[in-house]
Amino acid sequence: MLAHVNRITSGSDYQGVVRRGVRIVGAHTVLYVRPGSVPTDVVVPVRFGFIVAKNVGDAVRRNLVRRRLKAVTSELLSTVSPGTDVVIRALPTARDAAWQTLRDEVQRSLSRSRPARKGSAGR
Repeated sequence: MLAHVNRITSGSDYQGVVRRGVRIVGAHTVLYVRPGSVPTDVVVPVRFGFIVAKNVGDAVRRNLVRRRLKAVTSELLSTVSPGTDVVIRALPTARDAAWQTLRDEVQRSLSRSRPARKGSAGR
């Protein structure tokens, strides 16, 4: 399960990530990623937030989707750079998605959000 220090809890933090973060759209989720701008000598945890609206389904289905997303992010926690805030919005298609499908999509979206390394193939 995701520890409390790794959760976004305030509405203003959610708003900041959604408004100023990089948006990555998948088949079942939309990820908003906002990299942290903290000094390297300070360790700031990665934080995740979840938005699962009523269009995903009834309360039981929404909570199932939220629990799956929390399990996915708990597993992928070490792959995200410290200080990054991520908000995951579940789309209505997430209601029928398998856990592995959600995991692969979130992992792919997180890897797309990382900036390209210097010296990699480019112009």
